[in-house]
Amino acid sequence: MEKQQGNLFYIETYGCQMNVADSELVASILVDNGYRQASDIDAADLIIFNTCTVRQHAEDRVIGRISNEMSRKKQKPHLKIGVIGCVAQRLGEKLLEVNAGIDFVLGVDQYKSLPMTLRFLDSWGVKHCSDFNSEQSYEYHSPLRSGKHNAFVTITRGCDNYCSYCIVPYTRGRERSRLASEIVREARQAGEAGFRDITLLGQNVNSYNNRGATFPDLLEMVNDVESIRRIRFITSHPKDLSARLISVMQKSNKVCEHIHLPMQSGNTEILKRMNRGYTARHYWKLIEKLRDAIPNIAITTDVIVGFPGETEEQFDDTMEMMKRLRFDAAFMFKYSVREGTEAAGFENEVPEEIRLERLKKLINLQTGITTEKYQQQTGLTKEVYVEGVSKKSTAELSGKTRDAKVVVFPGDSSLIGSFVNVEITDAIGWTLKGRQLSKE
Repeated sequence: MEKQQGNLFYIETYGCQMNVADSELVASILVDNGYRQASDIDAADLIIFNTCTVRQHAEDRVIGRISNEMSRKKQKPHLKIGVIGCVAQRLGEKLLEVNAGIDFVLGVDQYKSLPMTLRFLDSWGVKHCSDFNSEQSYEYHSPLRSGKHNAFVTITRGCDNYCSYCIVPYTRGRERSRLASEIVREARQAGEAGFRDITLLGQNVNSYNNRGATFPDLLEMVNDVESIRRIRFITSHPKDLSARLISVMQKSNKVCEHIHLPMQSGNTEILKRMNRGYTARHYWKLIEKLRDAIPNIAITTDVIVGFPGETEEQFDDTMEMMKRLRFDAAFMFKYSVREGTEAAGFENEVPEEIRLERLKKLINLQTGITTEKYQQQTGLTKEVYVEGVSKKSTAELSGKTRDAKVVVFPGDSSLIGSFVNVEITDAIGWTLKGRQLSKE
């Protein structure tokens, strides 16, 4: 396609790794249709906001951000502004009504129609909103990678779990698994392009199933890809974490010793009201099985406090579970009502001040545990994948261990993109400090 006026695009991404992967996909679709990626938002003729709606705060933040950018149209009348992602999927045409400066709204499975939408805008100048009913797996389409060393590979889209607090199944649709052969092809291409560390993505990766291939099968296939060195995956659901998956993780040399396994609550009754599909006992038994099979595994989690009806005793169960399981790190949130979910209609809402108090207690507990676990790394030798220069000092490099910990150490920028053995000498917050021993 010939170079055209107004073809520089810029994508601003909010939310989870799935949104990052989707932005890479959208960038690829645009480049394939003659558009070019702008170096910054000021140079763009097309601005796309890829949005997150998992919590009300995230949605409010991105809507405010979009509104603040509308003044750009006064300086650049031909500028087009679009909204994609989960907020677009959830609010649809309401976004056009709330903000007259938005030119188009596309949901999470309409990205292939973006070039046609833009041509329609160029020809007719009419705002566009998709029908939000299609479902795509985006097979045979390689994303335009935004990272330099780590690649995201989407293996599933959508979710069938319908946790009572979660909006994702209503914005991302039902679960679909991509072809295993396509996933392996994309992983191989990423490795050949220099991405040695890949992350398999899905709302629930371990429920992957396509033509009889399960997630353990897929992990074994990707582990055989010669061009990559490390494999990660996120997010796992406890109810689908099988004995075979644990065995494959143990035996596969490229699968990293880390799992993110959301617990959400340490109380079985609350888990039932959340529609999580497992008990507190089942969860801690899974943690025991993981640590028995992979003693050096790092385990991180998600926890929600103040779920409707949560008593002080039920919150105490969560605190006790955190003390017992000693996660390497945790993402902790107070319950946020999401319109359209089952829990939005639950009674006995926990007062905001109590939710905040419980969250503070949980954060203080986990901060102490994380600090202790990181300090225990001192004296160990860790394999670090060097990803860049440290944010605090140009004389230091930063990278990640196989168990997903950030390490900073003195070194030359020529090491970026390589694997280095580093002796851990100190732990400062959630960062390990070290000195280089050898380059592999």
